[in-house]
Amino acid sequence: MKIRILLLCLLCFSLGYAQQEDSPVYWNMDVTPFYGSILLHNTDISHLIREHPSGVILGFNKQTFGHEGWEAPFNFPDTGVSVVYQDMKNSTLGHNLGVYLHYNFYLLKRKLQFRIGQGVAYNTNPYNKVENFRNNAYGSHLMSSTFLVFNYHKPRLYKNLGVKAGISLIHYSNANVKAPNTSTNTFAFNAGLIYDLRGDPNEEFIRKEQPEIRESVKMNLVLRSGINESDVINSGQYPFYIFSAYADKRLGKFSAIQLGSDVFYSNFLKELIRFQSTSFPELEVDPATDFKRVGIFVGHELFINKLSVITQLGYYVYYPFDFEGQVYNRVGVKRYFGDKWFAALSLKSHAAKAEAVELGIGIRL
Repeated sequence: MKIRILLLCLLCFSLGYAQQEDSPVYWNMDVTPFYGSILLHNTDISHLIREHPSGVILGFNKQTFGHEGWEAPFNFPDTGVSVVYQDMKNSTLGHNLGVYLHYNFYLLKRKLQFRIGQGVAYNTNPYNKVENFRNNAYGSHLMSSTFLVFNYHKPRLYKNLGVKAGISLIHYSNANVKAPNTSTNTFAFNAGLIYDLRGDPNEEFIRKEQPEIRESVKMNLVLRSGINESDVINSGQYPFYIFSAYADKRLGKFSAIQLGSDVFYSNFLKELIRFQSTSFPELEVDPATDFKRVGIFVGHELFINKLSVITQLGYYVYYPFDFEGQVYNRVGVKRYFGDKWFAALSLKSHAAKAEAVELGIGIRL
């Protein structure tokens, strides 16, 4: 859980430097109730889908006007904080309360708003082998959470008051830090109000020219770590270590492509290999099977100020133990400190099946 707290701190630090000190600071807030359904992404949670969950999203948004060069190309997004309360309408699942850092991006003359938030959620009734054994979705009180909201957005419809309406998707998971972790995804319809706390409706957007970025191929070295557990409940949480080396080439101001390799030391696989070799002889697992894996990957990096978003698709070329297939993917964020050093936090998974939340530090040479 320390990993998810560090993610929130990482995003908070990056957003805190999103604007210059002399740029105007205009805030608005929104209150958006929602009502929806839990999606059946896995038949193992079918017994948990009984009613339609509801809740509310409370957002505080800091507007940008182009005083930083990165803001205009992204159509002057907002940065902010969201609080989400959700009643899962199922006593087994309980209630969730989450705190998020978010970006608001705008389309179609700022009439459509897309919000993406990442944060930490607290669940009131996680799995317990005696008192709540049916909750195979949430294995811990604290979870990572991501939400997406796509709204029609009309501020200042009447004085400082505006409206918004649209759809949202809210995801809760502890990313296999602790089993069980089937997770939930809620699809919902929402509608709410916007109120400008401070701002000038006539404030002009500024478009600053940014210099072209011309770079040769750069080399990146990253060390990632964390803890996770296999899907076998109470099999134990173990540390993992990942060493990554990859080259990247900038394609312009905001994009780079990547090619590299990962070496995985996933200690939870040691325990899983031992468990399967002794408890399930029909699987014919050799207890001496190597738990290490080596993968190669291609990726993309999107630069947003000092923050960047990474997406990578990999394939294990050394794969002695069969676990979730040979194709893996990684999504995450990086925060640069100067021109070379960066911190990273990412989710590594096999398709939609999460394996680990990775906290990393790296250098770009």
